[in-house]
Amino acid sequence: MSDEGTVRVDLWIWSVRLLKTRSMATTACRAGHVRVNDERAKPSTAVKPGDEIRLRHDGRERIVVVQRVIRKRVGASVAQECLIDKSPPPPPPEALVPVGRRDRGAGRPTKRERRELERILDRYRTLNEPPEED
Repeated sequence: MSDEGTVRVDLWIWSVRLLKTRSMATTACRAGHVRVNDERAKPSTAVKPGDEIRLRHDGRERIVVVQRVIRKRVGASVAQECLIDKSPPPPPPEALVPVGRRDRGAGRPTKRERRELERILDRYRTLNEPPEED
C-alpha cells in the first residue's frame, strides 16, 4: 500500500472494491461510466487524494472522494478508510418501475393485456412527474 503519489483510476476502483474485477473497472472507464473531477476518465487516468470519482454501475451512481491511494486490493475494512462515500442512498424497491413479467410460454400479450399494461405505466408516469413550475 502507498499513501502518496498517484495511481490509475481503474486500479484504484478495483482496489477499494467499488467493482468486482479490474477488467470491469477498465470496461466501465472505456464506456464512459467513470468521471474524475467531472471529466470523463480513461482507465489510465491518474487519481490522487482529494479527487472526486463518479461511477455509474447497476443503475446507480456512486460518488466517492479519494482519501488514500492504494495499488493492491485490500480487505473491506481497509478499503473503507481509503475513500469518503458521498453517494445518494439507493432508491427503495417500491420506487422502481414495475416490470411486467409473463409466464414462460404464455406467448404475446393480447390487445386487452397490452392496454392494461399501458394504463398502469401511464398512471406510474403521472405519479412520478416533477411538479410544474409556474
